[in-house]
Amino acid sequence: MDAKNVVLAFWKSMESNDFSAASQWLADDYEAIWPLSSERIVGCDNFIAINTEYPANGHWHFKINRIVCEGNQVVTDITVTDGTRTDTAVTFHTIENNKITRQVEYWPENYEAPAWRKKWTETLEQK
Repeated sequence: MDAKNVVLAFWKSMESNDFSAASQWLADDYEAIWPLSSERIVGCDNFIAINTEYPANGHWHFKINRIVCEGNQVVTDITVTDGTRTDTAVTFHTIENNKITRQVEYWPENYEAPAWRKKWTETLEQK
């Protein structure tokens, strides 16, 4: 299986909200880096626990907006929602032997556009 299809299978498994099943796509030495909060998640057990315990108001849904691949590197831009909150995540995946060995994820916070630049911009429809 190529790197792109490994990542597509991972996101499909995440949609099930069975994070144990999703972890089948992760290597034994998996690590996730969240630079914006200065956190590192090591191992499948921690991946499962943090996703299972994350406060949610319902079933999580994952929509891939964009996927870019080069060799064993895959980048996804996704929208994640539980029906109440909606977030964007940009994830850089490294694939080795049909497993995700590393993810670097950016979870940017939405913010109001500054008033000073509104005369040059248009407001986008929310995802």
